[in-house]
Amino acid sequence: MAAPRPEPQFLVRLAEDEADRLAAQRLRYAVFVEELGAAGAMVDHAARLERDRFDAFADHLILVDPARDAAALDHVVGVYRLMRSDQAQAAGQFYGADEYDLRPLLASGRRLLELGRSCVHPDYRGGAAMFHLWTALADYVEARGIEILFGVASFHGTDPQALAEPLSLLHHRHLAPPELRVRSRAFTPMDLMPEAAIDRRRAMLKVPALIKAYLRLGGFVGEGAFVDHAFNTTDVCLVMDTARLNARQAAIYRGNRA
Repeated sequence: MAAPRPEPQFLVRLAEDEADRLAAQRLRYAVFVEELGAAGAMVDHAARLERDRFDAFADHLILVDPARDAAALDHVVGVYRLMRSDQAQAAGQFYGADEYDLRPLLASGRRLLELGRSCVHPDYRGGAAMFHLWTALADYVEARGIEILFGVASFHGTDPQALAEPLSLLHHRHLAPPELRVRSRAFTPMDLMPEAAIDRRRAMLKVPALIKAYLRLGGFVGEGAFVDHAFNTTDVCLVMDTARLNARQAAIYRGNRA
C-alpha cells in the first residue's frame, strides 16, 4: 500500500510579482472556467487565465506549495482576492457593486474589505489549505483594522428554483440586519419556500462549503440572489461584521489563536 502523501509545507503571502498574479489567474481558470463553466470578457483561453479589470487594483492572497513548479506558474494552489475601500475607489467601485446595491455598507463609515475569487486547487481540498488561507486572512484583517467583510459567493447553476430550499433557508435564517442589508440589483427572490417547509439538514447539504463557513462565523446574506449567467452561478452576497463575532466564532476565524 502506498504511503500517505505528506502534508505540503504551505506558504501564504500576498502576490509579490507578475508571476504570482498569473499563477493565481491560472488557478482561477482551472476552477472557474474549466471546472465550473464560467466565462468573461477578459478570460484568456489561450493562456488559460481567468481575470478581470479589478485584478490590477486588488491584493491577491495566495497559498503556495513550494514543491510545485513556479516557473510553470503552477505554484499557487489557493487564492483570495482582497479589495479594500481605497482600492475600490481607485478601481471606480467594488466588484460586487454590479450585482448588489452596496450603499448600506458604504454609508456605514466602517472599514470594508471585499473578498472574491476564492478557490483551492482540487488536489488540496479537504485538507489544511483553507485553514492556512483563513488564518492569513485574519492577520490581514487585523493589521488593517477591517471592520466589515463582504463578498459575492456562489451556487453552481442558474436556476433559482432548483436551489429553492437552500436559498430559502438563507433568507429565513441568515438575512442581514437592516443596516447591513445589501440588495440584489437584478432581484431574484430567495424566499421561495415557507420556512416551515424547509428540511434544514437537506438544505444545508446543498449550501456550498465556503458559504457554510461564513455562516458558522456569524455571517449574514443580503436580500435577494443574483443570477450570473456569464459565470454559470446563482450568487448571494455575504456580509460579516467583525464586531458581532462571539468569542467562539472569533476563535474559529483566527485559527483558534487567542
